[in-house]
Amino acid sequence: MEVQNNGTARWYAIHTKPKQEVRAHSNLHARGVETFTPRVGERRYTPTGDVKNEIKPLFPQYIFARFDASRMLHQVCFTRGIHSVVRFGGADPTPIDNEIIAIIRSRAGADGIIDLSKKFKAGDRIIIKDGPLKNFIGIFERHVKESDRVIILLNTLKYQAHLSVGRELVKKID
Repeated sequence: MEVQNNGTARWYAIHTKPKQEVRAHSNLHARGVETFTPRVGERRYTPTGDVKNEIKPLFPQYIFARFDASRMLHQVCFTRGIHSVVRFGGADPTPIDNEIIAIIRSRAGADGIIDLSKKFKAGDRIIIKDGPLKNFIGIFERHVKESDRVIILLNTLKYQAHLSVGRELVKKID
């Protein structure tokens, strides 16, 4: 398999084995490969009602690695904890633009954790930006666990309904 990469390091999405993101990150780092494993904090309640804060991967079973695929693809693919390098439509791995990694990194705090809950809090007035419900106004209710969806309480025409909407489709009204 010949990879067309011109000898330069690029970012790639790495599919890890289940719950092996930290192991893959550490093993690649030990090989001198730059890695990025975005994480989020999640609050969950135990059956006894206690609150437990956990740090989880933003993208379960995926991390990012920056390497020269023409030289290191074989080593990366056979690193413990890694399932494969993401590829679309062909044999070569699909590189990721530096800007995408920079955007994700810019949302991380000093501790490296991305706080998804900062955007909305319960009671915030929001508006739907696009789609068939464009310009509908509602009240943000809660985030849906491990999903890129939000639940809002939609108030329109004296009708209330709970609605699940993609986070990218809503914005906060000041």
